[in-house]
Amino acid sequence: MCIQFRSGIRRLLMALPLFLGAATMANAADDEILIGGALSLTGVQAPLDEPGLKGAKVAVKALNDAGGLLGKKVKFINLDGKSDAVNVGNIAVQLIDKGAKLIVAPCDFDFGGPASREAQKSGLVGISTCASDPLYSSWSLGDKQFTLSMWNTTMGATAAEFAFNEKGWKTAYVVTDQFIAYTKSLSKYFVSHFKDIGGKILAEDKYTQGKQDFSALIARVKALPTKPDVIYISSYMPDLGAMIRAFREVGIDSPVMGGDSYDDPGLFKALGEKFGSDVYFVTHTWMGPEAHPDMPKFIKLYKEVHGSEPDTSFVATGWDTIMLMAEAVKIAGSTDGAAVAKAMENNTFNLLTGKLSYKSAKDGHAPDKAAVVISLDKAKPSFLGWRQPKNPPAP
Repeated sequence: MCIQFRSGIRRLLMALPLFLGAATMANAADDEILIGGALSLTGVQAPLDEPGLKGAKVAVKALNDAGGLLGKKVKFINLDGKSDAVNVGNIAVQLIDKGAKLIVAPCDFDFGGPASREAQKSGLVGISTCASDPLYSSWSLGDKQFTLSMWNTTMGATAAEFAFNEKGWKTAYVVTDQFIAYTKSLSKYFVSHFKDIGGKILAEDKYTQGKQDFSALIARVKALPTKPDVIYISSYMPDLGAMIRAFREVGIDSPVMGGDSYDDPGLFKALGEKFGSDVYFVTHTWMGPEAHPDMPKFIKLYKEVHGSEPDTSFVATGWDTIMLMAEAVKIAGSTDGAAVAKAMENNTFNLLTGKLSYKSAKDGHAPDKAAVVISLDKAKPSFLGWRQPKNPPAP
């Protein structure tokens, strides 16, 4: 059996499960630019990817209402990644075969990496809507791959500086969910920077998503010689909400901090007014004019398309991913992967999620970007402002 034939069979088998659900999807027309997405609408990744998809759809409509891109209509097709890495890779293959010129990858290295790897194989630019582990880099994925998000080096260090410098919290207890690369590296960089600026880590514990048993963590906190000034929890919903409630229910009332996975209305609801105070997190933006002068315009467009106001900053990551792609394509004058990647490397982009520039592929396409700090009071979020740490840890 020849190599080409075997390769063809492999691609056919990979695409078959998706074909059944998208049999009517035609190849990209000459008068359109197809953007393919594998954002997850089901599974654990959905709370981050589904809002991004909603924002992306608003961006595509806005582009087409303004005349399209390079004189062509923009078409965006997203197939449910189902929070499954293999499925995400298969989807990327199918969409590339259908003529996709750009790939939108899920908001995580573990789930999004397979889509970017397939984009790289085909010479296309791929962008994750909000993967923040430094593994999401040109070092790991290739010279045409990017993430819209700041890295966890920035996210973790921002939390450390806010805690130590602004709140005066000198000691911390840290819980790290072993779920995915994101949760593991986020607390790693918080711990590293907190120590560097003078903070003390009283203890670090690991947790595995899905256990829903927090007794060992509670016992550990209660056994500490002194009450921690802050508890840093790097985890995901649904266990994140259950863990914070479990601490609060037994009287552990230290402030809680974390990353962008806290930017989830499901968490606010899970905590409620009783437990949803003295919680702080670092995320991508704030859905109000305080964060960006164009935010009211975006919210208006979002309401026109979806019939409701956005309730998480992850909608802005989807909008920004599409708009970043569009701006880079305009600068490049084509959808050629190498030209678009060069445009992204050589320019600064003013986005709803902040100003963004990238280092070269040699330097990992490291994103230079600020972050937003949010507080919760009685389960209601408030904007505390943009922050960018000094001398964040190296990836």
